[in-house]
Amino acid sequence: MNITHKLSSKKQRALEILIRLKREYPQVCCTLNYETPVQLLVATMLSAQCTDDRVNQVTPALFARFPDAEALAGAELGELETLVRSTGFYRNKAKNIRGACRAIAEKFNGEVPKRMELLLELPGVARKTANVVLANAYGINQGVTVDTHVKRLSKRLGLTEQSDPVKVERDLIRLVPQEDWENWSIRLIYHGRAVCKARQPECGRCLLADLCPAAEI
Repeated sequence: MNITHKLSSKKQRALEILIRLKREYPQVCCTLNYETPVQLLVATMLSAQCTDDRVNQVTPALFARFPDAEALAGAELGELETLVRSTGFYRNKAKNIRGACRAIAEKFNGEVPKRMELLLELPGVARKTANVVLANAYGINQGVTVDTHVKRLSKRLGLTEQSDPVKVERDLIRLVPQEDWENWSIRLIYHGRAVCKARQPECGRCLLADLCPAAEI
């Protein structure tokens, strides 16, 4: 089988996977709570190595105290660390959040930029965070958000052999239509939490089992 045929086959399988996921999870959205692009940026930064549920427990007090980029830019680091402590890696997260918000306040008039290359200049912001913000705050599908669920499921489904998130994203961009890039990520996240779990995937009740090389039935 030549490379072109292999790619075509993967595309067809990815499209069928997406169709089934849309049917199974018709109403999905970003599970982080936010009101503004700045708040989404901060919540996504906090979600690294942390569950969205935990982040959503932390952000109400954080955003009540520091509601926008200007307020976060002027935050005292110790107070910021205390507010985000339970999300883990709180010192680094607090430092990056304040640094990113200072850049937003000083360079972008307090508004989160709408361009990938500008977002990646912000402290603590990599492609995952940038993709989440662009897609959910601005409706811009610049790439595929690759978190732990997306990486794990895409690999199990035989759509990538990569482990590096940037390389996984590169593979998925070739297989999934651009208008569905964020749909793909969000629905895989839902499926990863509900069925295709890291330690004990429930292959016997998985709607993707017949499409999955890793299925154990």
